[in-house]
Amino acid sequence: MDKHQCSSLDALLTEVRACRACEQHLPLGPRPIVRAAAQARILIVGQAPGARVHVSGIPWDDASGDRLRTWLGIDLASFHDESLFAIIPMGFCYPGRGTSGDKAPRRECAQMWLDSLLEQLPEIQLTLLIGQYAQHHFLGANRRPSLTETVRAWQEYAPTFIPLPHPSPRNQGWFQRHPWFENEVLTMLRGRVKSILAQDQRLAN
Repeated sequence: MDKHQCSSLDALLTEVRACRACEQHLPLGPRPIVRAAAQARILIVGQAPGARVHVSGIPWDDASGDRLRTWLGIDLASFHDESLFAIIPMGFCYPGRGTSGDKAPRRECAQMWLDSLLEQLPEIQLTLLIGQYAQHHFLGANRRPSLTETVRAWQEYAPTFIPLPHPSPRNQGWFQRHPWFENEVLTMLRGRVKSILAQDQRLAN
């Protein structure tokens, strides 16, 4: 790994975490929550931190995170290993509550920081697009009319991208109505994650 690249990423992350661009719009104030290392192999792009994550400062530190780790077939230590998983949501700070759940992620984060962060992650082999905002940004016109259709068409975006629904407990009904997601998509996803992490282990040896 290029030491200059590592230094550049560290400097960039320091800037990101000090960002106050939309402070006036954030009910709990700014606390950008992003994790990455230059050697990371899998990128997780979600929506924005929830209130609990805002308090703890730990990405996916909630019931949604528990489900996501089950989907991936990994333990907590692996999930929080920055050399394996980069975690960069579409919005870096908790946006506040809306009428039916949290508000949409603010657009400033992607506009100001996302491309620069991605440039510092040359080893990414798989990007997980969790929810409509990530899918809209990364897939653009190639996404299907609905999230369900986009997730079901995952083969069109693999192996680079895998679109996923949000693992929130609020989506339990969706999971029950679409058993193909567990049987097809998650079976594939666990195999792909296992294969990528095995590569990392071989390199370490």
